[in-house]
Order: sequence, then structure tokens, then C-alpha cells
Amino acid sequence: MAAGGGLRLPMLGRMTIETTTGDAAASPVPDRSGVSVCVVGSGTAFLSGLSYYTHQLASAFAERYPTQVILMRRLIPARFYPGRERIAAPLSNIAYPSSVPVYDGIDWFWGRTLLRGIAFLRRHRPSVLILQSWTGAVLHSFLALALAARLMGIRVVVEFHEHFETAEARIPGGRRYMLAAGAALARLSSGYVVHSEHDREVVRQTFGLPDVDIATIRHGPYDQYSHEGVAPLREAPPEACNILFFGTIRTYKGLEDLVRGFEELAREDPDGYWLTVVGEPWEDWTLPLDLIAASPVRDRITLVDHYVPDEDVASAFAGADVVVLPYHRSSASGPLHIAMAWGLPVVITHVGGLEEAADGYDGTIFVPPHDPQAIAEAVRAHRAAPQARFVDAHSWAHTIDSYDRLLRERVLA
Repeated sequence: MAAGGGLRLPMLGRMTIETTTGDAAASPVPDRSGVSVCVVGSGTAFLSGLSYYTHQLASAFAERYPTQVILMRRLIPARFYPGRERIAAPLSNIAYPSSVPVYDGIDWFWGRTLLRGIAFLRRHRPSVLILQSWTGAVLHSFLALALAARLMGIRVVVEFHEHFETAEARIPGGRRYMLAAGAALARLSSGYVVHSEHDREVVRQTFGLPDVDIATIRHGPYDQYSHEGVAPLREAPPEACNILFFGTIRTYKGLEDLVRGFEELAREDPDGYWLTVVGEPWEDWTLPLDLIAASPVRDRITLVDHYVPDEDVASAFAGADVVVLPYHRSSASGPLHIAMAWGLPVVITHVGGLEEAADGYDGTIFVPPHDPQAIAEAVRAHRAAPQARFVDAHSWAHTIDSYDRLLRERVLA
């Protein structure tokens, strides 16, 4: 995957942008004495938590600054994507504000899509280009955008959602490529963002970044799902504690630990607990599903083993009494932020940046990873407590305040 090969900036002024969303209603050219930003992240064709994060962050920026968006559209060849059956399916209600010009988008194999993306960038000329880094599949495109931005006098900020995608790192040569491309991208950047002090140290060591240039900015809330008029997804009887696991089913998500912990709960109180699993299996990881199929309490488990549309996300959390996220490792968690936005009790493992992600949220019990018994004990504790809803301490206004300090004090100083 060549980074920027064949890039000829003088050609860009003669190009026409053929596919944009919201560009017809775009803001006028930004006041160059102020700050304007272009957020680069995941589109909705390969829908994931980063698609929602990109939308939420850009929408929050747009309330304060002129903002544009460049989306990564087709992240990899479809045959290699674990969720290939749902590519471009209408699962999301994501809609950018009409004031935000959107280019949708740049494909992994480029074609003319990269040149159109660079033409979009040149047309709007933001002060800062903010790259959402979450997968090595976009690094060659990010390098090309960062190089073009620097040649246009635009500063670059990289926001790290994790330093490596574990499945990509297992590909022969994958880790070596991501290290080299990540280091090259860092050299083109004027600032870096992580979501926790844990990730700050990991990213600093991985890419050899100066500590002073890394800002820890908290993940904003995933409050995009309406709570009004939502029909709960709940097969559990009213008296049972409905335990929800939500998110992709992968080797590091630890769902098998929850299934084993749930069986302990169900043995001691057959009518008191129910397990609801909503998640798309990835990477041929079938152990948790095999355990569910063979479970002696299979009749008290609801399994929705595919990616669900936004309406069903809301229904799943509306029907939950407690959310359990038994990860073996994690930098951050979209399901955690959804659960906190709903005010639900959460049982989550003490790994990575999760303790910091839940900082200030009173509804969290932390447990060790790989410990089904600890999961069972934490669920018992939540059930024994009064049925309360908790307040999410996160806000996108706080996130943008932190970004504003980074941009004005360091990146644009």
C-alpha cells in the first residue's frame, strides 16, 4: 500500500468533487483568524463504533467552529472484512449537520477517491486536520492526506483510539508495517490525542512520541440513541435481572467468562437471572457461542448474533438491568459509553484504559479479567442494590474544551 504515490498537488485545482454529503449547504469559507477543523474518520459503509465517534466529534466541533468531514468509505477489500454481509446496509441513523460539508469518501484502493478527498481538503482549507486512527487499513490514506495537508499549511493532529488493531497485527508483516507507517504519520503531525493516561504511555512508547505533545482528552458520551418510545428488547421476565452483553464477539471481549459466570448465577437462582447477548461474531471466534448452545440454562439466554440497526441498539439497552463487559484487554469501549449514557449499572474488567473511561460514573463495578466468579459476584451486588440510574459525567462540550486548549496552546501556537 503505497503512501502518497503519484500525488501531484498542482492538478487538484482542476478537479471536480463528485460525491459529497451536505456540501451544498456548507458554511462559507472560514474566517482565517479563527480555528476551523476537518475531521477524518470512518464512514457508514463499514459501520462500527468509530463511525459514530467521528459523527459525534464532528457534530460537537460544528457547534463551535467551522467544520468539515472526510470519511474513509471502503476500508479494505470486502472479502477480507468480517462483517462483509452488511457492508453499506442501512443500519445507522447517522446524519451530519447541514452546515458540515462531508466528503464520502476515500476507498482503501484509492482510484480517484483520494484525489477527490485532497481536492475537498484544498477547497475548504481548515486550520487543522484531525485523523481518527483506529486501524492500519487507513494508514496509507492518512499519510497521503497528512502530506497534502502539510503542503497546504494545514496542521495535523492524530487521535489514537488504539495503537494497533490486534487482528491486523497478527498478519505477517502487519505489525512492522503499522509501526513504520505510524511513525511516518507522527512525523507529519503537530499533536496527538489519546483517551486515557494508560494509552498515553502505550502510544508514546510505541511510536517514540514526545510526551509533551500528547493530550489526554476524554471520550465523549454515546448519547445518540433516543430513550423516548423505545420498545425494550427483553425476553427476560419482569422479576429477573436481565444481564446485557453488547458488541462484537471477539477473542479479547471475554464473553465466554460471562457465560460461565451467568451459569453460576442461574444455578443458584434459576428464576432470578437472564442473559441477553447482542453481538456480531468476528474472526471465527465461536467459543462463547458454543458455550451458549451447550449451556444447561440455554432457555434463559437470548442470543442476537448479528450487527443490529440503531433502533435495536436502543431496545437492547432499554431492556437491560445491568451491562457486563468482561474484556481481556481494551483501550476504550463504545458499549461502555452507551451504557453510561443510559445510566445503567455496569460490570467491567479492570484492564487498559477502562478505569479512566468510567471515571466519575458511580454505577461501575470493576472485576479482574478471566474471572467468571468475580463477574457473578458483581452482578449479585448490583441486583442487591436499589434500582437506580446513574449520571454520566462525560460531555462533548468538555471534549471540545480540551481540544480547544490543545489546538490554541500547542498545535496552532
